[in-house]
Parts: sequence; structure tokens; C-alpha cells
Amino acid sequence: MSEADRGVSGWPDVARVADRVGGEHLLVTRHALVRQVLTDPVTFRPDNALDAVTPMPVAALRILATHRFRLPPTLANNGGASHPGIRALVADALHPTRVAAQRDWLAALVRQRVAELTATLDTGAPVDLHAGLSADLPLLVLARLVELPDAPVAAVKAFARAALELFWAPLDPDRQQLLAAEVGRFHRVLREFAATGGGLAAALRAAGHPPDVVVGALFFLLVAGQETTSQFLTLLMHRLTGEAAVLAGLRDGSVHVADVVEEGLRLEPPIVTWRRVAAVDTTLGGTAVPAGTSLVLWLARAGRDPVTVESPDEFRPGQRGSRRHLAFGAGVHRCVGDQLARMEAGTLVAEAAPLLAGVRVVRAPWCPDNLTFRMPDAFVVRR
Repeated sequence: MSEADRGVSGWPDVARVADRVGGEHLLVTRHALVRQVLTDPVTFRPDNALDAVTPMPVAALRILATHRFRLPPTLANNGGASHPGIRALVADALHPTRVAAQRDWLAALVRQRVAELTATLDTGAPVDLHAGLSADLPLLVLARLVELPDAPVAAVKAFARAALELFWAPLDPDRQQLLAAEVGRFHRVLREFAATGGGLAAALRAAGHPPDVVVGALFFLLVAGQETTSQFLTLLMHRLTGEAAVLAGLRDGSVHVADVVEEGLRLEPPIVTWRRVAAVDTTLGGTAVPAGTSLVLWLARAGRDPVTVESPDEFRPGQRGSRRHLAFGAGVHRCVGDQLARMEAGTLVAEAAPLLAGVRVVRAPWCPDNLTFRMPDAFVVRR
């Protein structure tokens, strides 16, 4: 490819790429083009958003079928007439006023955990900031907002990670069957709650949505509504351990917490790509896009577009373009929990900054191979 064909930072604006399982996609990297796709749901539909990256073999499908597993269009993959109504009910459950009411409770919990972790660090022992601080925080907040029943945190986290791997990772058939069994088992739990639970489940039922739609909305919330945020919290903490000037600015008040969160979302988004499918023959950035074409929108690369942000590869809170990232998407499918994620991240940064300033990284977060999600597993530090 010649330099004339290249987009910003040496990357093509739109490029045809093949994945590991034989599929072909258009990879879209420029901020303006990614936003154009996301804000045009008529031309570029969300129907493929939850399609398995690795096509499931019959054996895995049979396992899901035994658990009566279905994912009808509800939120991210819903381009139909039911989407606005479902989204409005979820948005009401995650209303900014309700989210703000959780801040003091969350701050107290984070403060307690930071104190316990600090005491352990003071003994010279290492701590895992993912397991000990960030992994379950978004789930605990979400449970209060949508009135989820008491459930073992470990079981919900295992289900969410299994779902992210089953639908978005390159897998062999044996692994697919193991994941299908885990996702299917939890799907049964969701069906029971969808039929009898209060809060959001009751609101969806009262609006006349069928059981499968209630289950689908809860399924997506338990994955996207908490797992992605816990990933971001860990990734942001790791990034901040290497940003001494930012941590110093947080201490002396010259750097604002909200600016740190936005710059973190731009540079360390937990969701690196998202998918759309062309509904009609069209063009994008001068490239022909036939109907039925799968598009992979590189959200993480769009956040580093120098046309949009002043210093694309530097962590500079408050810089020009910092808040124009697409970590939450755009348009009618923009993440409905964006204010919740911001509140959780802001609370963590405010309470944990002193701890982060005094540690060194023993084990950086490791992220498995996945088309869309980063899924860090641990973040170990010590004094």
C-alpha cells in the first residue's frame, strides 16, 4: 500500500481484512468514519453486534439449546422498532440521578478497600488491584440500581467472562463447548429472575416485553453493564502507575479527576472494536461497501486520530479532543451506562490515586486474544 493510500498514523482509513476463521471485514479506523457508521443505523445496521466471531459447531449449539438459550434483539444488536422502548427502560434504571445517589456508598467501599490494600502493602507483600479493588465494583453498583437478586459474585463474573470469550474470541471446538455450558447454565438463572424479579425485570415485563427479551436485556447488562467497566478500572489504574505527573496533579489539584477518566477512556478503552453490517450498497471514505459487508470499527484507533486529538499517544488530561473518544460508541446505540461508568471510574481514581503513586508493577494486566474486549486478568503491585 502506498503512502497516498494510507490514513492517519500510517493506518488506512478503510481496509479489507480477513479474520482467523475465514471471514472478511472492512476495518474502519478514522474517527470521522467510525462515527459516521455508528450514527447511521439505517445504512449500517447493528444486527451482527453479538454474532459469534468463531462460528459455533453443532455440539456447542446443542449445549446451548439444552439450556433454552436465546439472544433475541434487545439492545446492542437491535435495529428494530422495539429498541427505543427497551432502551428507555434501561436508561431509567441507570438514570444519572440514581447513579449519583450511589456515589457516597461506592466511595466508602473503595476507601475501605484502599485502606486494607495499603496495610498489606505496608507489610511488604504484593497485592492484586484487579481482584482486590476493581473486579466486582461495577457489579455491586449495578445490582443496587436494577435490583438484581443476591448471587455469588464469582459466579456472575465467571459467566460474564465466559460470554465475552464465547462470542468474541477465536476458539477451538472443545473450548466452545465448555463455555457454552457455563453460559447456558447462567442463562437458566436469568430466566428465573426475568420471570419473577423486581426492578428492571419487572419494568420490562410490565411494558409487555416477552420473557426472552427480558432475559436478553439482563444478559447484556451483566456483560456490558459491569464487566467492561471493571476491565476499564483495572486498565486505568495500570496506566496511572506510569503517569507520575498525572498522579502528582491529582494530589495538588492541578489535574481534574473527570479529565483523567476521559483521557483514560480515550487511551485505554476496554472495548477496542465494534461491528456493524451494511444494509445496502454504499460507500465509506471512498471505498465501495456492498450490502451484507461486515464492518469492524476500531474504536481504540479512532481515539488516537491526530485529526481529532492534539497529542494522540500521550496521556494529557484535558487536552484538545480528549473527550471526543468513542469508547461509549455514538448514535442511538451509544452506551446507556456511560454516566455510571464515569461515576465509578471517577470515584476509584479519587480514592485510589495516593495508593497508585506509591507502588511499582510486579505483574501487568494480561489480556487474552479477543476481537472486541481486553479482559485483563490481574494487576499485581507492591511498594
